[in-house]
Amino acid sequence: MPSLRTALLQSSGRPGAVAENLKALDEAAARAADAGARLLVAPELFLTGYAIGDAVPELAEPAAGPGSAAIAEIAVRHGLAVLYGYPERDGERIFNASQLIGADGARLANYRKTHLFGCFEQEWFTPGEQTVVQADLDGIRIGLLICYDVEFPENVRAHALAGTDLLLVPTAQMHPFQFVAESVVPVRAFESQMYVAYVNRTGPEGEFEFVGLSCLAGPDGVVRTRAGRGEELVIGEVDPEFLAASRAANPYLADRRPGLYGSLA
Repeated sequence: MPSLRTALLQSSGRPGAVAENLKALDEAAARAADAGARLLVAPELFLTGYAIGDAVPELAEPAAGPGSAAIAEIAVRHGLAVLYGYPERDGERIFNASQLIGADGARLANYRKTHLFGCFEQEWFTPGEQTVVQADLDGIRIGLLICYDVEFPENVRAHALAGTDLLLVPTAQMHPFQFVAESVVPVRAFESQMYVAYVNRTGPEGEFEFVGLSCLAGPDGVVRTRAGRGEELVIGEVDPEFLAASRAANPYLADRRPGLYGSLA
């Protein structure tokens, strides 16, 4: 099975400017496709911006809303799948969500962040209730989490037990928590034997200072590609043959003893 070339878009776009963020995503998709990528991952709440305060209700939209339709057009035009973050409206509730759109424009998966971070998110968003959301892309099982979710090892292990090969984590990681990108994410990839694409915002935005450092970490705990602190598009390979060999050599899942872990729940 061939590798899945994956592009990570590290950018904060223009907070509150959906049309300009779609334009930035379109330009990044063109560059990613020219480099042979089959998947482009954008950060948390990329469609609208993260630090948008009381504009959240105004900018929130349904999973099948106009932003989804515009991104489907981008995916089809450039022939690659796109994962993006956005505020999802479902009736009176708003979720911090991410959605995966296939290269044919089909909506493949939609995930609602289960662990909300800080006062801003807890004020405006409802936590999701489904831990494992997956889709298949080019023979690889894709899983979705968002930012703070990956800092809970239980979330990532649940994906491992469900067969996730590549975990996509759109992120808004801020100072002084850069150690998550630098250290925690590669460890999560190793301990649960999967690839993890952690894709961050960058620079100042409202009261926040996003640290960048987006990365694609492999199941051996080695980072395949890493962005710096500024706007950047980086590309790495998700190799299913290497993943299978790593899982055979590091049998954490097979060696688990679930009967001992009841107290964790």
